[in-house]
Amino acid sequence: MTCSASSDRKQNIGFVSTRIAGTDGVSLEIAKWADVFEKEGFNCFYFAGRLEQPPDCSYLAEEAHFKHPDIEYINQNCFGARTRSRSITKKIHEVCQKIKDHLYKFIEKFNIELLVPENVLSIPLNIPLGIAITEVISETGIPVIAHHHDFFWERQNLTTNAVWEYINMAFPPHLPSIWHVVINSSACNQLSLRTGISATVIPNVMDFDNPPAPLDDYASDVREALGIEDDELFILQPTRVVKRKGIEHAIELVSRLGMKAKLVISHASGDEGYDYEQRVREYSKIMNVNTVFVSDIINERRGYTKTGKKIYNLNDIYPQADLVTYPSSVEGFGNAFLETIYFRKPIVVNTYAIYTMDIKPKGFSTIEINGYVTEKVIHETKKVLTDPEYRNKMVASNYEIAKHYYSYSVLHQKLKNLILDYTTYKR
Repeated sequence: MTCSASSDRKQNIGFVSTRIAGTDGVSLEIAKWADVFEKEGFNCFYFAGRLEQPPDCSYLAEEAHFKHPDIEYINQNCFGARTRSRSITKKIHEVCQKIKDHLYKFIEKFNIELLVPENVLSIPLNIPLGIAITEVISETGIPVIAHHHDFFWERQNLTTNAVWEYINMAFPPHLPSIWHVVINSSACNQLSLRTGISATVIPNVMDFDNPPAPLDDYASDVREALGIEDDELFILQPTRVVKRKGIEHAIELVSRLGMKAKLVISHASGDEGYDYEQRVREYSKIMNVNTVFVSDIINERRGYTKTGKKIYNLNDIYPQADLVTYPSSVEGFGNAFLETIYFRKPIVVNTYAIYTMDIKPKGFSTIEINGYVTEKVIHETKKVLTDPEYRNKMVASNYEIAKHYYSYSVLHQKLKNLILDYTTYKR
């Protein structure tokens, strides 16, 4: 994600999120969208509670992060309950006003003419932020492309809450200057049924027109850094450690393969607590699977930890994996699926709804789990791992299919259509 502050650009775009940093799906998609916008002659700026962009094109508002103490306090008192105290209502409005002031300063500082809220008007992990953005849109009429990755009704832990009026108001808002974008057809249908809002479907993408570069010297010691021995399989679980990722299935698969292997989990627990991580650790011991958690040495950018260990990016990790496991029960789309195809690796995938509806019909060749690991899955996995010709044919075919449906050129064309609508609206 680069910044350019040249004054000859016609329009300035402001991405707004809780965080724009690291390797979570939303941050990665923001980078891809920004790349397309910049190629179309726009200038991109960033507003979030955690940022990795240079100060000359970004605005840090700490209250925008879902891990800010005030936001965590609000969430603890609003979800899993049906009523809230007056003091919580007051706190919501106080934090909302702070964020709103920051948003106005952001818009003024960088002369923002188009806002792109990224998932912050979709899922209420930061209620004051969603309200603040909605009010700013209502007060200014600023054009908005609201990019929705997942909605509150897709998260069981959010459906019992004491903030229905705010959810109905701002997650997402139904306002005339907003173009809504979702990443799958189910979300499009549900959004329309639940709110009357129509949306454009733009799936997640990868740069399939440009294959990944060969590994360089920096990444040559990845297997050693992960503690993977020469005769050991490297099985990658490239997700956060949250319940809907179904990591138990990956652990069972590795256990039943009966092959020397290490299961590597790339991301941290994230926004849903650490109970599930403890469950994964305990289940790994029960199933006698060597599972390692390496989120401390994987990030969007290379570097070094405070203790001097190398930090690798996903481009360093994927090429060295023998197999990728993706046994999620729920996904908004499936960034890890596309990443696996991009790096030409075989994948074990659970038949989550969006995979079944939007991805599988394209003709991808995968090892499928339908809710549980079967003997057939074990047999197919062993074949993929031990038959290079079969494996190479599978991954090559998958790459060509993804290139047709999920390349940057697809994103470019769809965003160009939205930009045309925006330009027409502005006139």
